[in-house]
Amino acid sequence: MTSLTRPVRLVLLPGLACDARLWRDQLPVLPAALETKVSDAATRYGTIPSMAAAVLRENAGLLILCGASMGGMIAMEAARQAPERVVGLALLGTNAQPEGAETYALREAAIELFERGDVRDVIEPNIVFAFHRAQATDRELTQRYLQIVLDAGAVQLIRQNRAVMQRPDARTHLPSLRCPVLVMCGDSDTLTPPACSREIAALVPQAEVVWVPQCGHMLTMEKPALVNAALVDWLERVSAA
Repeated sequence: MTSLTRPVRLVLLPGLACDARLWRDQLPVLPAALETKVSDAATRYGTIPSMAAAVLRENAGLLILCGASMGGMIAMEAARQAPERVVGLALLGTNAQPEGAETYALREAAIELFERGDVRDVIEPNIVFAFHRAQATDRELTQRYLQIVLDAGAVQLIRQNRAVMQRPDARTHLPSLRCPVLVMCGDSDTLTPPACSREIAALVPQAEVVWVPQCGHMLTMEKPALVNAALVDWLERVSAA
């Protein structure tokens, strides 16, 4: 196979209330041939479409987008807005559906508490639900994630939760994608259950699915070695194709 004649940038898109620290274990092993950037567009815009537009505007040329959770929603929307520029999508623990009534109500209740300043009281007791039970007892790991979320602060938590609540239905455009798509999900993810990833894979013509065993929602932190192996292998094949 011949290499792409134009340079390709890999853009990493963190999940809700996360930043580059979400990719701490991935950044050192990503292919050197790809120019890699962690986007902070989610911290500066208030909707998934505007976040996606900023990613496209701030990163010239051909793009491989790798998004976790909310980052995956941004990646799918960017591919809708500029399909000719997105040459690969890696979607980790994400959901193509619009927000459901139950989760919408839960987010609304959490936002009311965030507005009162009760960020730690809301977040800390719920951190364990983002992890598989085997990792939920790892205090260093869960505290590292807790600190990332607390550092985001109430304003970001409110803004990003509202963006997720109002997200578009990505299922309408996924069948038209022609780029390779990697769908990765923890087999015990309770926040975006495996059924969400199965639905994405069924809609995308060129999807590859990787199930990460004994893993919850925080794939990049819980099982970095497995995630890295699958992601690097896929990236090398996409960038060479």
